[in-house]
Amino acid sequence: MLTISRATYDAIVAHAKRDHPDEACGIVAGPEGSDRPERLIEMVNAAGSPTFYEFDSTDLLHLYKEMDARDEEPVVVYHSHTATEAYPSVTDVKLAGEPNAHYVLVSTREHGNADGPVEFRSFRIVDGEITEEEISVVAALSPVG
Repeated sequence: MLTISRATYDAIVAHAKRDHPDEACGIVAGPEGSDRPERLIEMVNAAGSPTFYEFDSTDLLHLYKEMDARDEEPVVVYHSHTATEAYPSVTDVKLAGEPNAHYVLVSTREHGNADGPVEFRSFRIVDGEITEEEISVVAALSPVG
């Protein structure tokens, strides 16, 4: 199960709506081994595409160095689908290189960047196998320890 704060959930949805009609993408980092999505990092979709996302390789390298220095890891890897359901595509599965991460997809197909609900789903993707998981949106993450 993915447990995520309301603020982080809202920020991911806002990013997806803001970048529509292009796909939005980003990472939510957390302390290594904690499974706590704490720090949202919006990334630029280097592909600038409504049907594909790609992290800029230089930005991604910088982010991984920063996470390493902070003893963090990617807890959530998210992106949006602008014209299809929030379900991993064949390409998404091929790009899923973080076996411990939650892969969140947000579909903005119904309302685009206008007000209205989105489809927000989370998956585990390990060795090409997709498993959907429940999401618990909480007011705030409980303190550690």
